[in-house]
Amino acid sequence: MGSATSELPSQRTPLADAAETGLKIVIVGGFGVGKTTLVRSVSEIRPLNTEEVMTQAGVGVDDTSEVAGKTTTTVAFDFGRISLNERMVLYLFGAPGQERFWFLWDRLFSGTLGAVVLVDTRRMDESWYAIDRLEHHKLPFVVAVNRFDDETTRYSLDEIRQSLALPEHVPLIDCDARVRQSGKDVLITLVDHLYALATAQETT
Repeated sequence: MGSATSELPSQRTPLADAAETGLKIVIVGGFGVGKTTLVRSVSEIRPLNTEEVMTQAGVGVDDTSEVAGKTTTTVAFDFGRISLNERMVLYLFGAPGQERFWFLWDRLFSGTLGAVVLVDTRRMDESWYAIDRLEHHKLPFVVAVNRFDDETTRYSLDEIRQSLALPEHVPLIDCDARVRQSGKDVLITLVDHLYALATAQETT
């Protein structure tokens, strides 16, 4: 991706005294898809990152063919926070992307109300495991396609939905993980989806 335009806040934002609803959200997806970037771009506090420099130990283990410029990787999780309004706060957990760290996902899912699956169209097959685990845990989720500047083919959302065998009721949107407003739009889409599901359950 090109230069970051994350519009990070210049200082930490205190949590509003009126905040009464905290929602735990997990961001999952393949290696190098932009999970850390998304958390960093939207968080109103300095995000907690567990990034480590990639070493020779990962050669032959981590597939870096599509992310040749990547030098660090998340080894546990990323954490950030964003207030959607005076009463609703989202706690964001970015999951590690490498297959060798997938065993951490089930623990991160504990207490989670919903999730974002971040997709890189150059490696869409890496999204299947994330979708499978969320469906296994019966966790609501939305899928956000992180558009990269060097995409050789720009697939439409309909083509991506078909490729991922994604049901029509699951929201699917484009995003740019570097841009704060784009990341907020993804989270708002998820909250709206959770609200719609909760409302539907109340009326049945």
